Amino acid sequence: MPASNKNRAPDPGFGLYFHWPFCRKKCPYCDFNSHVREAVNQKRWTAALLAELDWFATRVSPKKLTSIFFGGGTPSLMEPETVSALIDGARRHFIFADDIEITLEANPTSVEAASFAAYRQAGVMRLSLGVQSMRDDALKFLGREHSVSEALNAIELARAHFSNISFDLIYALPGQTPKGWRADLEQALSLAGNHLSLYQLTIEPNTGFAGAVRRGEFQIPPEEKAETLFEITQSVCAEAGWPAYEISNHARPGFECRHNLTYWRYGEYLGIGPGAHGRVIEAGVRTAYQQKKRPERWLAAVETAGQGAETVIPLPSPEERAEEMLLMGLRLEEGVWYENFDAAIGMPMAHFLRRDRLDQLVEAGLMIEDDHRIRATKKGRLVLNSLLPEILV
Repeated sequence: MPASNKNRAPDPGFGLYFHWPFCRKKCPYCDFNSHVREAVNQKRWTAALLAELDWFATRVSPKKLTSIFFGGGTPSLMEPETVSALIDGARRHFIFADDIEITLEANPTSVEAASFAAYRQAGVMRLSLGVQSMRDDALKFLGREHSVSEALNAIELARAHFSNISFDLIYALPGQTPKGWRADLEQALSLAGNHLSLYQLTIEPNTGFAGAVRRGEFQIPPEEKAETLFEITQSVCAEAGWPAYEISNHARPGFECRHNLTYWRYGEYLGIGPGAHGRVIEAGVRTAYQQKKRPERWLAAVETAGQGAETVIPLPSPEERAEEMLLMGLRLEEGVWYENFDAAIGMPMAHFLRRDRLDQLVEAGLMIEDDHRIRATKKGRLVLNSLLPEILV
């Protein structure tokens, strides 16, 4: 992805997200909309995803598509023919940008890695691998189906077919030491193509881990230890030339995930499939969609009505949109550009900010502002949820 001009607001882009809700098993830390089913009729599901795409595509103004993202669930359980059909469906409705980014999330098991070449042939350009750890004991704890050996083989195979790969790691695990995490991270940096997503383990409600913690089976590291591991993450990645362009995402300059940047820059995107979210301008009003989460309910709705939206919420209030845009954009190292804010909200950012509190936060080293944008510092991004109420009118 081309680097932005230092003083010019980047194009937020227009993205398309497909959600494949199925997994072989449910990981104990996962609160995503994922479900285990013995069998999935791929042809029926392909038809339904295309039908919902058709329905939504007629409701957005024509624009160039800058990214497609296949998420889940486990998209690498999709047949390559399904992926190809969905990409072709997108091409029927939208003009593809010359440098469009098409990403598919994949698990690094040997079975799923066998489809990498076919995904590339189908049109996928970027692969995001759910490696999660460089240690077998940690993978077992996290409930993953692959071993470190399988992950390494999958990474090698991915690099043979894709010039742009990324993978995820989870840290701040029980018993994890700073020395051990540094070693894992340095190994990951030597293997990843251009991008790493590095997440601290959090215990989400209604997950297997939530029950395990409640029963006292394990404890996550205390806050001060987690902070040490975070600081190691930032320093090791920065020294390697992989700065944090977002709180949990690191990349070589020019290889930031374009699709996720559309979310954070408050661009428009369509979300297709069970539980998917979308934000589009419809009849001049930014509108938030969320699809029905249960796969069978979504499928029945689409086959009956052409779409499976659970909620449709217009966002006409400038105050509501301003808060949402700042909350998303301040996660980024680049911050929120005044030019993009004015275009999305229709009013200047100064109208929504408390000048006195912003000045105090700048003085405290938590915020930065200049003639083009407002940003949270690295320290400020760690406490972003408490900063935003401070600066909003």
